[in-house]
Amino acid sequence: MAETKQGGAGIFAKNVQKRFSRAQEKVLQKLGRTIETKDELFEQCAYDFNKQQNEGNRLYKDLKAAFIAVKAMHESSKRLSETLHVIYRADWDGYDNLKAIVENTDLLWTDYEEKLADQAVHIMENYMSQFSEMKERIAKRGRKLVDYDSARHHLEALQSAKKKDEAKIAKAEEDFNKAQMIFEDLNKELREELPVLYSRYKGNRRAFTS
Repeated sequence: MAETKQGGAGIFAKNVQKRFSRAQEKVLQKLGRTIETKDELFEQCAYDFNKQQNEGNRLYKDLKAAFIAVKAMHESSKRLSETLHVIYRADWDGYDNLKAIVENTDLLWTDYEEKLADQAVHIMENYMSQFSEMKERIAKRGRKLVDYDSARHHLEALQSAKKKDEAKIAKAEEDFNKAQMIFEDLNKELREELPVLYSRYKGNRRAFTS
C-alpha cells in the first residue's frame, strides 16, 4: 500500500512539474526570452482545420434545422389529409381520387425526408464526428511542442553555461531527444492527416452544391 501511494505521489509530482515547465516556457516566449518552434505547413493545416470545423458546425446546425422543418411539414401534411378525409363528402368532385392523392403526397414527403436524412444529415453527422478526436490531438501537439521547446532551451542553457555539468547536460540531452521524438512523430502524423480531412471537406461541399 505504501509503495502504491509513493508511486502515485511520484506521478502527481511529475505532472505538476511538467505543467510548471510548460507555463514557464510560455511566459518566457511571451517575454521574448525564448523562441517558439514554428512550422508554417502545420499552421496552415491547423488554420484550414479550424475554418473547416466552424463552417461544418454552421452547415450541420442549419441542416438539422431544415430536417426538423421538413418533418414538421410532413406531420402538417398528414393532419391536413386527415381533415380532408373527415370533411370531404362523397358527392363532391374528386372524392374518388382523394385517397390516392393523399397516399401519393405522403409517399413523396416520406421519400424526401428519408433522402434528406440518408444523403445529408447522416453524412454530416459522420463527418463532424471526426473533429473531436482531431481537435484533441492538435491540443496535445501544442503541449508536446512546449515540452520540446522547454527541453531544447534547457539543454542550450546548460551547454552555454560557463561552468558545465556534464551529468546534467547528458540528462538534458536525453530529455530533449525524447521530447523531440514525441513532438516530431505527432507533428508528422497531423501534417499528413489534416490535409486528408480537408480534402473530404471539399468533397462534401461539392456534394451539397452539385
